[in-house]
Amino acid sequence: MTIGTNSYDMRNGYDIRDIYGDSDKKAAGRKSSPEECQTCKNRKYQDGSDEMVSFKSAAHISPAASAGAVRAHEQEHVSNAYKDAALKNGKVLQASVSIHTAVCPECGRSYVSGGETRTQIKYYNEENPYQQDLKGTDKVKYLGMNVDMAG
Repeated sequence: MTIGTNSYDMRNGYDIRDIYGDSDKKAAGRKSSPEECQTCKNRKYQDGSDEMVSFKSAAHISPAASAGAVRAHEQEHVSNAYKDAALKNGKVLQASVSIHTAVCPECGRSYVSGGETRTQIKYYNEENPYQQDLKGTDKVKYLGMNVDMAG
């Protein structure tokens, strides 16, 4: 986010750049200001899964853009789960995404440090004898459920 030179809020008496972590002021107890932090400049993100998604090779994302980039990346995993289920006669039972945050030890800026996607897919195997038996018992169970006795 780029803030103009007139970023001082006269009503509340604070610098707007301090809110977004773009300040050039060094906070108490920190080694550097967010603007010149080498840790944030050198931070890279890389995917560790075996799926074909973004960030297979390490790439830098600015702390301001990390939340959107990580959310979009984790959504790729969710989309892949739905595609996989559709192609292999399955059903996605559950898909959840956790976004992890951290605080830079050098400048104190908070950022999204990564994410985790968990999916649960149920695959239907029609050749499995247990599945065939289950279908047979379901047939007996549901056979007379919707009978019109008045007719």
